[in-house]
Amino acid sequence: MFRDSDRVRVRSSQAGFGLPMALFVITVLAVIVAAMGSMQQTNAQSGALHIQGQRAFYAAESGAEAALNVLMPPDGSAGRSCALAPFFETDFDVAGLRGCEASVSCSQMNINGEDLFTLNSIGSCGTGMDQATRTLEVRAR
Repeated sequence: MFRDSDRVRVRSSQAGFGLPMALFVITVLAVIVAAMGSMQQTNAQSGALHIQGQRAFYAAESGAEAALNVLMPPDGSAGRSCALAPFFETDFDVAGLRGCEASVSCSQMNINGEDLFTLNSIGSCGTGMDQATRTLEVRAR
């Protein structure tokens, strides 16, 4: 059996162990919470940039389609020349593309007596760190 003096000796050798362990656990939890917050912020920024990229792609696509309409009017009237420089530019003011712009350049080649047009459309959305740009190339004859 233990005597009272043995119990005192055991207690005195264990005294003060709880505080360092509690500080260690609190420190580890604080580091984990900080890392999770950083990851959440990075994911949010990545998602926003992905959306801007999609918007920039659609701006470039819309610019290319509008430029094709200028190059080859649906009513068959005269067109079909890349003489304009810049060929087509627009700032969008519709709900999905507000704040985006498209710039389209055009080049023309004649192959075997047939005109071949190449439209390079650059769409961009956002500003600063949130800016995304996409390029689309369309060929028509």
